[in-house]
Amino acid sequence: MRKVFSENARVKRFLVALFAAAATTTLVAQWPSFPNSPSIPRTPDGKVDLDAPTPKTADGKPDLSGVWETVPCRGCGVPVISGLGSAPPPGRGGAPPPATPAPNPGANVFGNIGGQTPGGAPYQPWADELVKKRMADNSKDNPDAHCLPMGIMQLDAHPYPKKIIQTPTEVLMIYEGSGTTVREIFLDGRPLPKKEDVEPWWNGYSVGHWEGDTLVVETTGLMDDGWLDVRGSPLTSAAKLTERIRRLNFGYLEIKVTIDDPKAYTKPFDAIVYSRIMPTSQLSEFVCIDKDAAHYIGQQQSEKK
Repeated sequence: MRKVFSENARVKRFLVALFAAAATTTLVAQWPSFPNSPSIPRTPDGKVDLDAPTPKTADGKPDLSGVWETVPCRGCGVPVISGLGSAPPPGRGGAPPPATPAPNPGANVFGNIGGQTPGGAPYQPWADELVKKRMADNSKDNPDAHCLPMGIMQLDAHPYPKKIIQTPTEVLMIYEGSGTTVREIFLDGRPLPKKEDVEPWWNGYSVGHWEGDTLVVETTGLMDDGWLDVRGSPLTSAAKLTERIRRLNFGYLEIKVTIDDPKAYTKPFDAIVYSRIMPTSQLSEFVCIDKDAAHYIGQQQSEKK
């Protein structure tokens, strides 16, 4: 099934997606489920063994490949959309993540990038005022609602799944929630390009390297007026994003993102996203058509003023 959405339908999809992780019904996927893959480790009772060791590539690196859905935390007991049902009971899915400085490491950074940071995101005064205005406008200019690229942070944390394809020289990240967005993360030793040498892009330019079992991805060359979250926390061309990606075991992936944007924030801060493997699923095709903006939430009211 090809999914084509007008603006109004996309808004509905977007709002529904916020609650998809709490729904008990498995969403319909484009590809039929393939539960018999020999690469899926299983427990003696035939269930997917989320605690199985992290798979390795031929060169000995952790294999990040797979289809992943965002979950609040590792081992959380909430229903998810993978078809595996609710998260594993105590004793399955691994121990909770280690303590972090954040007061709430499982907070929803898709909605609020500062949800895990004491006191919230450290906005510069102009950014703080901008976020307040965007929230008052029901975030009606969010790129996700206008068929525009959402940017790395919203894509990493989006309720719709993402797929990682790993090779020795690059990692590809494909995001269902943004349709055609494919990120290339180069592992071939090239340096980050200088700002003056490249044209800025929605998702910038990403290079990575391994530090032990962690893939460290650095991204610069971003466009101004990016959105980090639904509320509208800004990201500017001065930003550098550093993702630290770890596959904790077969079942769980951790992405810790450091946002360093001195133009919009008074200091760097972190956001952590956990993802859970969808071992029998593939991404669904998604096409967005921005042609119905007049029906967006809050749009009619603003036009009447």
